[in-house]
Amino acid sequence: MRVVAAEEIHRLLDYPSLVEALRELFRRGVDRVERHLLSEALPDGRRNDWVILPAWQYGRHHGVKLVSVYPGNEARGLASVQGLYLLFDGSSGLPLLCADGAALTLRKTAANSALAASYLARREASTLLMVGAGAMAPHLIQAHAAVRPIRRVLIWNRSPARAEALAQAIDLPGVSVRAVGGLAATVGEADIISAATMTREPLILGRWLRPGQHLDLVGGYREDMREADDEAIRRARIFVDARFTAAAHAGDICRPLAAGLISDADITDTFQLARGERPGRRDESEITLFKSGGGGHEDLGTAQHLLRRLEDSGPG
Repeated sequence: MRVVAAEEIHRLLDYPSLVEALRELFRRGVDRVERHLLSEALPDGRRNDWVILPAWQYGRHHGVKLVSVYPGNEARGLASVQGLYLLFDGSSGLPLLCADGAALTLRKTAANSALAASYLARREASTLLMVGAGAMAPHLIQAHAAVRPIRRVLIWNRSPARAEALAQAIDLPGVSVRAVGGLAATVGEADIISAATMTREPLILGRWLRPGQHLDLVGGYREDMREADDEAIRRARIFVDARFTAAAHAGDICRPLAAGLISDADITDTFQLARGERPGRRDESEITLFKSGGGGHEDLGTAQHLLRRLEDSGPG
């Protein structure tokens, strides 16, 4: 069994190849996928979450991600997301690799959003607004730049100092990067708006959106989390990676569904996009909204691609 550290994961999982690996995963599909969330309530109203994400392609591979989300870690100088991924041979059940779960999650999540953008963002999209400056943000910036001709990146964060620090750290050839202050005024400048926050109250308001934009919502993974308001849902065509994650558990989708603001017929998932069953962006003026729910199927596809890259690189 190979043990794969974070540094090797980031080295091997380049975004162009990982986006294509996930595209193939969505085309092929999975036979079983589940999600289990256990939580610990904290005195300040926050929660520590432990998420268990198994997935299985019969006869090929099965695997499970064990991931902890501890929001208080940042105050300790630790990443809020920690975990492991275990991949098994689908014909023998033998363990094949044990990978750093936080690094695999960062790469997978960013590539998942970039895959959606390859169907939904305008081909000439060149300005990206990154809402949030946590560990996920630099990966989302890199991944979006891998599928669209990004030439300008704007970064907003509740803490301006963190936005500025991230802007200074990003180094993409031919891309200008700067921190911005007012979120409402900046939204209109962007072709793609990517949000990766832990907010419970919407940060992005639908009245700020303009025709032709693509909105990428990454951060909220529970029902009590919202990154965009109902007006954004009303104005946009709605896309999710999977109904069994984003539509079932993520507040940006499951709450408008429960309120009758949208119906299942209004939602297209990445399985349908990858198989050509439903169209992505239909014209230059529509607003598209993608909600990333994650899921064990995406982790499985990422681990399978990691295994191939390890095999290609030889023994080690």
